[in-house]
Amino acid sequence: MESRYNPAAIEEKWQQVWADQGLDLAPENSDLPKYYAVSMFPYPSGNLHMGHVRNYTITDVIARHKRMQGYRVLHPMGWDAFGLPAENAAIERGIPPAKWTQQNIEQMRNQLKQLGLSIDWTREVATCSPDYYHWTQWLFLEFFKAGLAYQKEATVNWDPIDQTVLANEQVDSQGKSWRSGALVERRLLRQWFLKITDYAEQLLTDLDKLEGWPERVKLMQENWIGKSIGAQVIFQTETEEDLPVFTTRPDTLWGATFMVLSPEHPLVSQLTTPEQAEAIARYQASAAGKSEIDRTAEDKEKTGVWTGSYALNPVNGEKIPVWIADYVLMGYGTGAIMAVPAHDLRDFEFAKKYSLPIKVVVQPPDQVLDAETMKVAYADEGFMVNSGPLDGVAAGKGAGQSVEAAVKWLEANGKGVGTVNYRLRDWLISRQRYWGSPIPVIHCPDCGTVPVPDSDLPVLLPEEVEFSGRGASPLSKLDSWINVPCPTCGTPARRETDTMDTFMCSSWYYLRYPDARNDKQAFDPEKANDWMPVDQYVGGIEHAILHLLYSRFFTKVLRDRGLLNFDEPFSRLLTQGMVQAAAYKNPTTGKYVPPQQLDPADPRDPETGEVLEVFYEKMSKSKYNGIDPKDVLGKQGADTARMFILFKAPPEKDLEWDDADVEGQFRFLNRVWRLVSEFAESQTAAQRQTPGSLQALTKTEKDLRRSIHLAIQAVSEDLEGDYQFNTAISEVMKLSNALGDATCKDSPVYAEGIDTLLKLLAPFAPHITEELWHGLGHADSIHTQAWCQLDRAALVVDEISLVIQVMGKTRGTIQVPAQADRAALEQLARESELAQRYIADKEIKKVIVVPGKLVNFVIS
Repeated sequence: MESRYNPAAIEEKWQQVWADQGLDLAPENSDLPKYYAVSMFPYPSGNLHMGHVRNYTITDVIARHKRMQGYRVLHPMGWDAFGLPAENAAIERGIPPAKWTQQNIEQMRNQLKQLGLSIDWTREVATCSPDYYHWTQWLFLEFFKAGLAYQKEATVNWDPIDQTVLANEQVDSQGKSWRSGALVERRLLRQWFLKITDYAEQLLTDLDKLEGWPERVKLMQENWIGKSIGAQVIFQTETEEDLPVFTTRPDTLWGATFMVLSPEHPLVSQLTTPEQAEAIARYQASAAGKSEIDRTAEDKEKTGVWTGSYALNPVNGEKIPVWIADYVLMGYGTGAIMAVPAHDLRDFEFAKKYSLPIKVVVQPPDQVLDAETMKVAYADEGFMVNSGPLDGVAAGKGAGQSVEAAVKWLEANGKGVGTVNYRLRDWLISRQRYWGSPIPVIHCPDCGTVPVPDSDLPVLLPEEVEFSGRGASPLSKLDSWINVPCPTCGTPARRETDTMDTFMCSSWYYLRYPDARNDKQAFDPEKANDWMPVDQYVGGIEHAILHLLYSRFFTKVLRDRGLLNFDEPFSRLLTQGMVQAAAYKNPTTGKYVPPQQLDPADPRDPETGEVLEVFYEKMSKSKYNGIDPKDVLGKQGADTARMFILFKAPPEKDLEWDDADVEGQFRFLNRVWRLVSEFAESQTAAQRQTPGSLQALTKTEKDLRRSIHLAIQAVSEDLEGDYQFNTAISEVMKLSNALGDATCKDSPVYAEGIDTLLKLLAPFAPHITEELWHGLGHADSIHTQAWCQLDRAALVVDEISLVIQVMGKTRGTIQVPAQADRAALEQLARESELAQRYIADKEIKKVIVVPGKLVNFVIS
């Protein structure tokens, strides 16, 4: 064994040995209990960042620990490889997206292997590979057959100069195109959707099954689904058109004094009078250029235009004006709202701005509201007034209160019906892009929309494509690819030119891993049902809603198609915190300054001399605070990087990078190296014997063995439940210190301690522990060893420290038998030299004994 720790000499060696031995391959057809650990797969950008390192190291520790506990473990990796960056690379650099993506995958795969991750690479998937998107297309057709995939018109971001559709990421904060600088317009296009709303209630109620998920993630999904209980009420226009409205407060219908439609509502054109046509058209054009976030921001000034028309309030027949306003969205509810300004803040602000009537229908219990003098909307408890049959009823949503009474009245009088609404909208999966999975349908003038037959899958992306970033999708310009015969009738037809949202690919990849090489099925249901659900899923909080919600939706649909026998894809979810580093910003200009240009003791802007603000932010190139993993791997090695990432903070908390702490972990591994190396050089056969009975051990041996098993207990607890890797490593450090201080280095107990130290450290620092394990003469890998077993008898102490107090003041401690009772403790305390110094020749009025803790003498 080398005399000094040299990561470069051992890490690559063991990575190759493990690969040659197939040490990380998931066992097939094993009777062992299963454990499926998955990190959210990355987009192949070409370079790992420290966020990747943290995510994958966390999952790797869990996987390695579970193997040592006797589980058959599946720990795979893949690539979320479709998406806009590859297409942009094709435009900017002339590199085909497939080639650019494959180069990045190879580079990142090599970087991941340098971390010593115990990944089964035989199950690697890439969503851009035809043998993967073949089955993404097949799954789309399963949705289509189930009536869950359909087309309708929806708005897109349109660049009027480049004449192309833009992704949201290509529109800047001012609503302009990233490439042309044109003000982006919102246009209607016919696009594909999945009916996730059919599963809204299941997605909501099944959150209760996810006991292993963070509460904040479940709450985020609950809010995104947004279940509202209320009523649908039909208003009628002056031309007797039905204008349905969903409201959660049907009890306030008698206070509705105007209506507001979304600018995109289909009835706007019919309701607009000639006098208002120009103003309405201008407002619609303005709204079309705004994002939904901008339109619905609470602090945004409310604007609108009257259509010139009226509708009839169904509960009292009053004629109320119909307006349009951009804060009403066509995708939520019916795209129309009734406005009750006296009891809704947004409606109140709108009514005040445009001098619209305000009518009080809820009076508070302790005052009388006057619509003329109200300064703000009243939305609290009270009782109903000016509300016909509801007058005097307690206002609220509880049993017997006004909402329930209003629904009963509406239904009895044929004016409306109680219903449930969801904020969740159907999932728009169409993308007018090249680099995505083609949607496998053909549009026939005679047969309509026809699915591509299974035998013709996959619909391959054509390779001879021109990328300009202008005009329609490259696929829509390729006649040789578009024009095909209808598979049903043979009539000349056209392929669908939209590709799928990349979330389609990432919503089922965890089902592919158990059967990744299957060329006959997306997955063998028997294998998927064996390994699924995923026992531990690890990824960023940024995926808390869309990716996780879509994956849950996919699982439920495929269950209902008879392919799966479980309800939820991920039993436990860990959302790791961000990796942050110090950033330096000029408070005047807002510009960031590279730390290489600064004096850390006095950071000033090198151009202006201004003192810079220093704070921790998420690592980013634009903030000059990124740390390249290869720099750490090259200097201190993968084990040091892993140890720092795991030790610095609990996994769910943000982590602040500190070079000194990285060096501290490197020093600790050096201490472990020296400790074990010295033992390996001097160990004897006697040391390799099993420690004798506790009675036969000396006090020094018992103390050391207690430290060993306290470490086993603490580390084992930290690797279960709520993972506490930082405290687990701290316990390993304590054991290392105890071994370093031990005076019984020739004892079998010390040998037990060395073995235990390496086993407990192995999931965290796999390379150094493997090298040292073999240096002790072991033939098999440390990663195939059984996890350390706790001997509770070793935790029992023979003696304890007993605090001696006189008049409540601590005077010191004495050692006493751990099993001594009250009487014995009092006697031992009285007779101790320590106590005698203070109680000799004194009258003892009272003795207070707290077993196991202290004896307090009260003297005169």
